[in-house]
Amino acid sequence: MGKIASVALLGTGLMGRPMAEKLLEAGFALRVWNRTRAKAEPLAASGAKVCGSPGEAAAGVDAVVVMLENGPVVTDVLFASDLLHRTEQGTLVIDMSSIPPSLARDHAARLRERGVHHLDAPVSGGTAGAAAGTLAIMAGGSEEDFARATPLLQAMGRATHVGPSGAGQMTKLANQAIVAVTIAAVSEGLLLAAAGGADPAAVRDAIAGGFCDSRILELHGKRMIDRNWVPGGKCSIHLKDMDTVLATAEALKLDLPLTKTVRQQFAELVDADKAEADHSALLLWLEARNAPYRVGRLPDRFSA
Repeated sequence: MGKIASVALLGTGLMGRPMAEKLLEAGFALRVWNRTRAKAEPLAASGAKVCGSPGEAAAGVDAVVVMLENGPVVTDVLFASDLLHRTEQGTLVIDMSSIPPSLARDHAARLRERGVHHLDAPVSGGTAGAAAGTLAIMAGGSEEDFARATPLLQAMGRATHVGPSGAGQMTKLANQAIVAVTIAAVSEGLLLAAAGGADPAAVRDAIAGGFCDSRILELHGKRMIDRNWVPGGKCSIHLKDMDTVLATAEALKLDLPLTKTVRQQFAELVDADKAEADHSALLLWLEARNAPYRVGRLPDRFSA
């Protein structure tokens, strides 16, 4: 198997489209497919070939990148579409969606039976990271497949091989639990500061570089102060991932009390019609419990 030169990318939504643009910038010959074709059409102007089915996109390419909403959708596209009928043996499927680790292992085994290779390589960094090509990419699968995929993955971010099939998804679950709990902590800290009469923006600046500094404080803390809830990572998607974290923990006989608590907060926020808001909008759930205290004076913004 030679180097990867031609790629199909399946799923050109919030994350998939900027990832596709990075692959085009890196010189890969790219075909794209999306269930709603209109979301893929703009990529034609950048040099991508827009295809009418997953199989059309995958026919004859070296690698297939999958960036879809959830596990059932990934299963459907991989095994219930025309994809495998037109995918050549030796093709590498790189699933960058966030799905349960057990499902990733099942997909890898089923594809292996067809002579198709597989990496589970979910990402962290949101739409900003996808646009900048700085995603954190956590890959599970064989070392050989990871080595082959590395130049492609480097076009989209920083890739790390974390173990066998399913290990990428397990790493993403750890990431999502840490992100969710940290968003909740930053929300509480900034609201505490605002209620006590301090300027939340100045508080964020003051503690930056200290022991509690983090990317969440830097990026999502800024979102909270600006009250910018335009989605980079949706509340509904983070809730889906938290459910997967807890289901996986239960199978491993682990009790994760902080994750359970924050998962419930996300569930209540989604039930309050904030499913499409950025996950930093968890602050809104906290503010609703602590009215009239609020972080910042700007109006809430939910759309660009």
